[in-house]
Amino acid sequence: MKILGLDSSGLVASVAVVEEDNLLAEYTVNYKKTHSQTLLPMLDEIVKMIELEMNTIDAIAVAGGPGSFTGLRIGSATAKGLGFALGKPLIQVPTVEGLAYNLWNSHELVCPLMDARRNQTYTGLYAFHKGVMEVIEPQCAVEIGEIISKINERNCPVVFLGDGVAVFRTFIEENCKVSYSFAPAHLNKQRAAAVAALGLLYFQEGKIQTAAEHKPDYLRLSQAERERLAQGQS
Repeated sequence: MKILGLDSSGLVASVAVVEEDNLLAEYTVNYKKTHSQTLLPMLDEIVKMIELEMNTIDAIAVAGGPGSFTGLRIGSATAKGLGFALGKPLIQVPTVEGLAYNLWNSHELVCPLMDARRNQTYTGLYAFHKGVMEVIEPQCAVEIGEIISKINERNCPVVFLGDGVAVFRTFIEENCKVSYSFAPAHLNKQRAAAVAALGLLYFQEGKIQTAAEHKPDYLRLSQAERERLAQGQS
C-alpha cells in the first residue's frame, strides 16, 4: 500500500510518500514562499528522486482542515487534481489529528495548537494507548483559555506542538496547572509523513472519498465572510 501525503494547511508545505511502514520520501519547507509556489515543485522533485510512477500510488492523503484558508484550498485543489487525473481515492486527514500523530505513542496528552487569530486556536486533545491514537477532544476552534481549562481539568501531563505554541506560550506558562512540555523542532509543525501514515490507517478502515466528494473542513467562516455577516446584521 503506497500513500501520497500532502499538507499545506499552515505555514509549512510538505509532501511525502509512505509505503506500508516505510517512509520513501518527504520534502518539507517552512520558509517565505507561498504554497502555490512550492507544493507541486516539491512533489515533482520527490517523483524524480525516488523514480515514482504516480499510477502506483493507492491513494492521496491530504490535510483537510482546519488551517489557513488559502493553504487548504491549494492542498485540496492539488489533491483533487491528482485524484481525478490518476483515478485514485482521497483520504481526508483532519489537520489537527495529523499534527498529533507526529508524537505517536506519547505517554502524555498531546495538544496541537494552530494560530487561528483573535486569541483563538485550532486544537484538540489526543492520547495514545498501545500505539492507537484516541481522540479525547476532537479538533475545534476555541479560545486558548478554553483548551487550557480542559487540560487542567484532566490533570494529566501534556505536550504542546504547532505554530500556535509561539503565539500562546506565555499564556500556557501562566495558566497551565499541569506538567507540560513543548515538542522539539523536528516534530512541532505539520509533516506530510504523518498525514500519509495516518492516511494509510484511515484507508484500511475504509475512510476514503472520491476527488469529487472532497472539500476542506474550515471549521469556521473566513474573516471576509464574518465581516460580511456582521455588516448585514448591523
